[in-house]
Amino acid sequence: MTIPFHGRFVPQKNKKGMVIIMKSYRKELTFNTNTRRAFLNITPHIDAALADSGIKEGLCLVNAMNITASVFINDHESGLHSDFERWLEKLAPEKPHSQYDHNGYEDNADAHLKRSVMGREVVVAVTNGKLDFGTWEQIFYGEFDGMRDKRVLVKIIGE
Repeated sequence: MTIPFHGRFVPQKNKKGMVIIMKSYRKELTFNTNTRRAFLNITPHIDAALADSGIKEGLCLVNAMNITASVFINDHESGLHSDFERWLEKLAPEKPHSQYDHNGYEDNADAHLKRSVMGREVVVAVTNGKLDFGTWEQIFYGEFDGMRDKRVLVKIIGE
């Protein structure tokens, strides 16, 4: 049954006639890598946040809150991470710094470009209280200008 929306909240009901209340959960994670570039599997952190949220059905957004870092989904395989590093360095080499108009006070133009390629965020379905991944999928934090604190937002909505 579709309940029309006329500019005000209309409660939705489940099959038992109970009003469905959507929950919202927010957590910030902080990462500080000891190298300029790194890939970290943050899936365990997201699993823990999901468990803390108590949400069983919904969506989980994970996004990098810094313009020189990324969040993406892929396989947890070290060879693939080396391939990413090599490929990204070919696309946007760190040096010479003088090749970038952005570099002046900063020397991180390549990190901005690498983040643009790898993406800002991921959204994963939550089903039965678990992240609803495909085969081999994991969530990664990509750092392209590290050695300082950077934040990742976890926002989970659902019931």
